[in-house]
Formats: sequence, C-alpha cells, structure tokens
Amino acid sequence: MLRYSAFTADPAGGNPAGVVLDASGLDDARQLAIAAELGYSETAFLTRSPVRPRTYAVRYFSPKAEVPFCGHATVAAAVALAERIGPGEVLFETKAGPVPVEVAEGGGGVLRATLTSVAPAVEAVAEEDLAEALAALGWSRSDLDGSLPPRIAYAGARHLVLAAATRRRLADLAYDFERLTALMLRLDLTTLQLVFRRSATEFDVRDPFPVGGVVEDSATGAAAAAFGAYLRELEGLEAGRLTLYQGQDMGRPGVLGVELRAEDRRVRVSGEAVALPR
Repeated sequence: MLRYSAFTADPAGGNPAGVVLDASGLDDARQLAIAAELGYSETAFLTRSPVRPRTYAVRYFSPKAEVPFCGHATVAAAVALAERIGPGEVLFETKAGPVPVEVAEGGGGVLRATLTSVAPAVEAVAEEDLAEALAALGWSRSDLDGSLPPRIAYAGARHLVLAAATRRRLADLAYDFERLTALMLRLDLTTLQLVFRRSATEFDVRDPFPVGGVVEDSATGAAAAAFGAYLRELEGLEAGRLTLYQGQDMGRPGVLGVELRAEDRRVRVSGEAVALPR
C-alpha cells in the first residue's frame, strides 16, 4: 500500500490517495476494506495488463463504495508508477472508459501527471433537484452566481456544479450530510462541484463527497474535468487553460490545471503528486 498526495508538491497539501500497484489477488470486498481502513477519499487499485505495456486496469474505492473514476487517485497512481517504471504515458482502463495519463518532470524534480478524460457531457438540473440541493447545503437562490447556472457535468463521474456569488458563501460550508447523501444517490452524483470565480480563468472550488463517506474532498480531478466541460458548453470555450484552487478552506491547499483543446472534446487535468511519509 502506497500513499501519495495529488495536486501538490507539498505532502501537507493536496488530496491524499491510496495506491495499490498490484491488486490482481484482491476481490471487491478486500479492496473496499483496504480503502475503508486507509480512510482517504479514494484508493486506486491497479492490475497490469499481461499483453499491453504500460496499461493497467484501475478501480477506485472510497471508504464506502466503488466510484467509476477518480482524478486525484489517477494522478497519484500515475506518479507512483512513473517513479518505478519511468515517466511517459500510461493507459488506465477504468470503469468510465480508457484514461491516458502522461507523466513528466515538473518543477523541482517533482513529477507532474496529465490525465485525459473520457468524453464529457453536460445536462440541465431539474428545478426540484436544485431546490433540494440548496436546502441540504443551507444555501438560498441569492447565494448563487447567476452568470454560472447550475448544471450536472460528467467527465468520468457526475457532479452537480453550483457557483457561489461570493467567496464568503463558498468558505462557509456546513451541510446536512444525510440529506445531501440521499439526493446525490438518487441523481448518481459523485460530488458537488462548488465554485467561486476569481477571474476569467481562475476559480476557487470545494467538493462535498458524503456518498463516499467523506465530508469534503480536498482536490478533485474528476470534478475539475467535468467543470472544464461545463465552462466549454456554457461559455463557448473552444480552447484555453483554467486554474482551480482547492483545499485552502481545509488547510490542504492544492492546484489543478484544466486544459481545453479545440480539436478534442475531452478535458485534460494536470497536477503534481508526492509520496507521503509512512
């Protein structure tokens, strides 16, 4: 069992993830038990392809359930592999689909991974579901930024995107755990992607994750990819780079890079990762 923190070069920042590089002998119950014992928001379990080089089947477990895709555990696992087999591209076969990851040297010798999401999608939110989400959060309609309307966005996992009108609203996060869990299970949501716009390309974000048994995720690559798809659709972005700041309100700051390319509808999410001391 390895432990890495993703979207940071500082072990005290980012989002910790467990990484099991050889899960070939572990059944579902054992993988879930390991993830629960570790207690991180997700743990990645890898099984190497016997025929294709640098290709791995990957499954992701939170302390409570399996999730189809997890960005921070993907970055952590890719960096852990690169430290052992060398930088370059690896292919992760996830339940959401194939996810290529390129690992290269970052600043100060820290490795940086860039994942390419599965094909994304964005859909409207039913009014009654939005009302229930706001009630569970303790938010009102006036707390929302009208320039960034609510949507459900997908890039491997589903996330409800809600934009806060003020940074203070985003900072004051205290929600009804059971009520939000029930809504998220009904809508098949992995997290809520709560955002505040700093500038045209910079955002503060927070991600409640009660369905995984975690109050909040401190750096969420899957939600970052979904948010990139959301902005592309809402604002007609064909290409560009975004920077998401997450974890500051939890004392674990992290930085996620999001890249949109005109020739490819998939979304790229990048960040550094470092091993955690045992």
